[in-house]
Amino acid sequence: MAPPLLLLQNIMLTLGGRPLLEAADLSVSAGERLCLVGRNGSGKSTLLKIAAGLLESDGGTRFMQPDANVRYLPQEPDLSDYPTAFAYVEAGLGPSDDPHRARTLLNELGLNGEEDPARLSGGEARRAALARVLAPEPDILLLDEPTNHLDLPAIEWLEAELKGLRSALVIISHDRRFLQNLSRKTVWLDRGRTRTLNRGFFEFEAWRDQELEEEERQQHKIDRKIVAEEHWLRYGVTARRKRNQKRLAGLNAMRTERRQRPAAQGEVKLVATDGKISGKLVIEAEHVEKSFGDRVIVKDFSTRLLRGDRLGIIGANGAGKTTLINLLTGVLAPDSGAIRHGANLQMATLDQGRASLDPQTILKDALTGGGSDFVEINGERKHVIGYMKDFLFGPEQARTPIGRLSGGERGRLMLARALARPSNLLVLDEPTNDLDLETLDLLQEMLSDYKGTLLIVSHDRDFLDRVTTSVLLSERSGRWVEYAGGYSDMVAQRGSGVGGAPVASAPKTEKSKAAAEARAAKPAAKPRLSFKEKHALDTLPDRMDELRRQMAKLKTSLDDADLYARDPAKFAAVSAAFAKAEAELAVAEEDWLALEIRREEIEG
Repeated sequence: MAPPLLLLQNIMLTLGGRPLLEAADLSVSAGERLCLVGRNGSGKSTLLKIAAGLLESDGGTRFMQPDANVRYLPQEPDLSDYPTAFAYVEAGLGPSDDPHRARTLLNELGLNGEEDPARLSGGEARRAALARVLAPEPDILLLDEPTNHLDLPAIEWLEAELKGLRSALVIISHDRRFLQNLSRKTVWLDRGRTRTLNRGFFEFEAWRDQELEEEERQQHKIDRKIVAEEHWLRYGVTARRKRNQKRLAGLNAMRTERRQRPAAQGEVKLVATDGKISGKLVIEAEHVEKSFGDRVIVKDFSTRLLRGDRLGIIGANGAGKTTLINLLTGVLAPDSGAIRHGANLQMATLDQGRASLDPQTILKDALTGGGSDFVEINGERKHVIGYMKDFLFGPEQARTPIGRLSGGERGRLMLARALARPSNLLVLDEPTNDLDLETLDLLQEMLSDYKGTLLIVSHDRDFLDRVTTSVLLSERSGRWVEYAGGYSDMVAQRGSGVGGAPVASAPKTEKSKAAAEARAAKPAAKPRLSFKEKHALDTLPDRMDELRRQMAKLKTSLDDADLYARDPAKFAAVSAAFAKAEAELAVAEEDWLALEIRREEIEG
């Protein structure tokens, strides 16, 4: 086996007094395709910077083959020191690299190279940065969120380009489909340590759940051993005797290990506040047209959105997706045609640019609107600190200005604000931006349970497949075509992805009619049991059996007719214990029954 081109071993790093990396390893061989995954804030980007040689670790070793050529794509590329986009790309070339390839890549990414970096959008800056790292065709490509700010045609182009390279790849991304299509090995960074799966991302999540279940079993064994040792300490032979000091030291060591064991990061608790039930018809558009000057955004567009529909809107950047959303929701008026809204419509919106967030507003006020310490969720008042914890914010962040939050934290904040508003129509413009994979799972489950109607703009193909019942695609020149199903269904019907021309296109009216009929017949995406629910379903029967055994033992004592007269205090204690066990059994049986019904509904 060939030696690795890049090797990180036992990398340690502490930031702000908190250990971020404790024993992180990374090995990259020639031509290897691996993805680096983990929760937001777990240290993925930091580890990638250490691999690129841009950051020094506190401990551990970094080795790179002397002749290896590496290129690193940061999350937020800085072009400010360069006069043009091409000058920025050219500065990344080596002496033997071809500047013509750099120019070609820029053109394929929709840039001519003469753009002023100060005027580039986030997506355009990302395209220039991609051309800079791809042009040299390095031995190792380190890519941190390469699909951020890219539209679907650019993502599909990038996938094809990376598949054709001989470079080794290390990819950080929250785009499931992108990782599934490119990775052959998965490195999971969790609580400062890495674990490796020698298979692609497609098999990662099932493996991760097995790892967590095994970890929980091992922790349970240690906890039970600590209880047994504590019982010995209290009731066994005195621990002060010399021969028992080793056992006492072992107990203290286990306690220390248990106390210092890093806990798994909590899950976001996503619950949408239900509004009134809307009418069956939610939105109807008839022959709508909208232009800005000579540029046609929507041309002769008609559709009907019914209660419970999940409509995804997709297309290239600049196609007019946000404009179409604004037309359908009444924010913009059409130049011609009519848009009608149904009865009892209550709308909540998550905007793409997070523009409604004032960077000076503190987190607590952003959630409550200011002047209060409570938010109202489904008719119940909840303290803002408790609501913050549901979205993984600590109490100490209550007065943190929004401008100091990370991208993932701002994404969770926008979700918290949108879901707190009563609604029967959720409008989500790029809801997956900056969310980690676990939070995306929970968002998808919540949306599948949502009783209202969804309008979604997204470039995340996996998310669209899991959530939508139909998609609306821009075919350029203001023409929008509706396809039944999710993104993969659209590709199958159209014969190509967003970036290509349709292989065979039925007349628009026929396709829209077929899509509407299929959408009405197709149910919403089914939810699936979460890790916690599956674990509860597996462990609750044992818990119920244990409670029944406790009750039987307690009942034997209560059956003693002389117990009360002999020992009233013991009778009271046994009665209280029996009542407590009985109550816990009732709750466990109810929880198990609800989960079993949910499992049967999903599997059936």
